[in-house]
Amino acid sequence: MESSNRGTSRRGFLKGSAAAAVLAALPGSQAEEKPAENPVRVGVVGVGSRGTSIVQTLLQLPGVEIPAVCDIKEEHAKRSQDLVKTARGYEPEVYTKGERDYENLVVREDLDAVITATPWQWHTPVMVAAMQAGKYGGTEVPAAIAIEECWELVWTSEKTGIPCMMLENVCYFKNVLAILRMVREGVFGELLHAEAGYQHDTRFVGIGPDGTLLWRGEHAAVKNGNLYPTHAVGPVAQWYGINRGDRFTRLVSMSAKARGMKNYAARKLGPDHPLAKRDYAQGDVNTTLIETENGLTVTLYYDCSTPRPYDLIFRLQGTNGIYMGNMDKIYLEGVSPQEHEWEPFEPYLGKYAHPLWTDLEEEAVKNGGHGGCDYITLYEFVKAVRNKTQTPQDVYDAATWSAVVPLTIESVSGKSGTLSFPDFTNGTWKTRPPIEIHGA
Repeated sequence: MESSNRGTSRRGFLKGSAAAAVLAALPGSQAEEKPAENPVRVGVVGVGSRGTSIVQTLLQLPGVEIPAVCDIKEEHAKRSQDLVKTARGYEPEVYTKGERDYENLVVREDLDAVITATPWQWHTPVMVAAMQAGKYGGTEVPAAIAIEECWELVWTSEKTGIPCMMLENVCYFKNVLAILRMVREGVFGELLHAEAGYQHDTRFVGIGPDGTLLWRGEHAAVKNGNLYPTHAVGPVAQWYGINRGDRFTRLVSMSAKARGMKNYAARKLGPDHPLAKRDYAQGDVNTTLIETENGLTVTLYYDCSTPRPYDLIFRLQGTNGIYMGNMDKIYLEGVSPQEHEWEPFEPYLGKYAHPLWTDLEEEAVKNGGHGGCDYITLYEFVKAVRNKTQTPQDVYDAATWSAVVPLTIESVSGKSGTLSFPDFTNGTWKTRPPIEIHGA
């Protein structure tokens, strides 16, 4: 596994191609929404638990049609077929003939976009196939699990001129977007450091109640790093302007010993069960440090194997003050009522409300999961597809945020060696404009 800018020469060639020029020339995602009667036709690949939720949310968006769904399990496809029939009055065609049947779905002429919610290892193959077929790509997180896959996403998007958006919903959390607006308005002064983490006891999706090792558990059994970084690093990257004025330059990672999966298996299945006796590669707590070109730092945590409440942390430190998401508190020098004392963040959440939430909150909370951010994420994706504009989280974001997975695995296996971070933008991060703060 390589940590350098592998393939730069080929990528440089593509940057000069006509297709790359088309991609770069796509208007920004802030373009106004066209009328809902201009339908957006989406095929969904992988309609298990998460995919079903995506189908349900898509059906709440005006002007969205779902002509086809794909899953290796017929019962999953049939469930989504029934959801569409109930909501729209027609049955989408189902694709259930093996792991690669999505290749038949993506070439349909009645699709504008393809979304994948498959297990991680299929995200890149589905997105590459979709873009090669001329369809907008939308992928669950992470978008890739190998550096080679990150480059493949970038190269394919550049070569075809088709956008690919990783559907990172935490970037649309109400507090995350309010902080983004505060950053842009200089409330925190000059940014210095951020801390974030995916800390969520998810052992129940790694080891099934019937004693089987599920696909997430299979990853934890053989890999040791930050396997699920984008919920944490995505918001920080947007606050920092990563790929848009700054970039990640180097990374170092280490993991604590592995105990959680074995303990969970012993408690749920008995100490003599094979899953309670086997070893797991993934350390219970992974810690990663990242540095940026402009001298900012990030601490990332990954902890899915210990008994703990859900916590993304979201600490942001600037020269003027600090925000602590897990406390829901803020302190701003010269602004907060008491010196060196926290104050509630709630008043700032209202004062600096992001216009997407101002415009969409009622519909989002009613019709989308994760507090409404799923609705806003898919709304932004569908808007880009309908208007044929660039997606707000683009392929360079997908590659950069996902690259944390293979880089941390390599760093941990190399006794916490420091690795260079690939520049997927090939230097254009210096001039690319920041994501605009816009409403619906």
